Amino acid sequence: METLTEYLPALMFLSLILGLFTALPVPIVLTAVTLIFAIIAMGLGEMRFVHVSLIPTRIFGSVVDNAVLVAAPMFIFMGVVMEKTRIAEDLLLTLQTLLARVPGGLALAVVLMGTILAAATGIIGASVVMLTVMALPTMLRAGYAAPLATGAVASAGTLGILIPPSVMLVFMSDLLSLNLAKVFVAAFLPGLFLAGVYLVYVVVRSIVRPNETPVPAAIAPEEKKGLIKDTIVSVSFPLILIIAVLGSIIGGIASPTEASGVGAFAALLLGLARGRLSREILGDATDSSLRTIGLLFFIFAAATAFSYVFRKIGGDDFIIDLAQSLNLGDWALLFTMMAMVFVMGFFFDWIEITLILLPIFSPIVGLMDLGDFIPKEDLVYWFTILVAVNLQTSFLTPPFGFALFYMKGAAGDMVSMADIYRGIVPFVLLQVAVLFILIWQPNIVMWLPNQVLSP
Repeated sequence: METLTEYLPALMFLSLILGLFTALPVPIVLTAVTLIFAIIAMGLGEMRFVHVSLIPTRIFGSVVDNAVLVAAPMFIFMGVVMEKTRIAEDLLLTLQTLLARVPGGLALAVVLMGTILAAATGIIGASVVMLTVMALPTMLRAGYAAPLATGAVASAGTLGILIPPSVMLVFMSDLLSLNLAKVFVAAFLPGLFLAGVYLVYVVVRSIVRPNETPVPAAIAPEEKKGLIKDTIVSVSFPLILIIAVLGSIIGGIASPTEASGVGAFAALLLGLARGRLSREILGDATDSSLRTIGLLFFIFAAATAFSYVFRKIGGDDFIIDLAQSLNLGDWALLFTMMAMVFVMGFFFDWIEITLILLPIFSPIVGLMDLGDFIPKEDLVYWFTILVAVNLQTSFLTPPFGFALFYMKGAAGDMVSMADIYRGIVPFVLLQVAVLFILIWQPNIVMWLPNQVLSP
């Protein structure tokens, strides 16, 4: 019995991993594992009934009554409104026209669009599907190689997981009890840096393999008419939204929670200004947002209960003892944790990975000390952004890369899964390379927050 009690946290963690492989809904698995091990812990005397009765109170205090998490529904609603009112679609069509004569121009337009869309919405599924429907047929008709076209669309569509206002960053900040504004600002430069790496790669590949990115004929005179006006309008609308959200946070005018409301309101005003915000569209946007929000908060509530029981049965002590028994240095621990996140990305999406690993990693990171390489107070923020960059690969790595499924579902028979898998390989390698650069140069992550948010 003593051995069972000692290894109860490990058994709970392994049971969760196995449960996730059953293809059952994630919140159902989390809830079932939590209840089963709470009953086992009570039978072993590790928990009392009063501890179990406190789980609803913990969920209410951590999820329902959490002011920071109010930002997530607002950002989701903002992104859905941008999609339904076709403001993002206008921008992509304009960028495609402007860059049509540039080698790799259509792929460059997709990456730029993904970057702007990430800063304006942060919803991965909507971004990937939107880019697939609008850009992929055009690229294939223009003679682009299918792997390059699919790789550019999938990778650009997932930039929203890193570039704020990212819903994932909201949840990660809450899990680690971090300042959300600082996390947003810290993620800004790494997100732009990754997008820049994508752009450079597309240009270089277009020069090395010009047959993969043929340059189309000159723009017809009728297409040039009103191009300047269309460009100003299509660029200014998302730019207004980005300034409203990120500008108010960086400028200290609003907290991230308040900025989410500003962004949602601005998206509605922009939809009205374009004459596309009808009662039906508003209803569709609200319904779609509620479905997404409901799923996310169900998962978060179940994960809060799991984390509570895991800690009650000695999970924190087990993790710290295990990390110390490995007798690894801090750098070895860091790379081990990064490797775990990357490998899990092949099988799970960011929700499962963050909810499983971050509570486990948190006490380990708290014990780490990298000396003069990075100040102790910046370490957890730097680590959070490293995990965020690493988690972006989870959307692209087979067999369960959700962005790949979104793309295939939207593309239909235009491309095969083999084309998609071949296309994402170089972009995943670029993400891993950027991750190593951010480890090598932590100032890319911490310079901006230390400048604009310094006391």
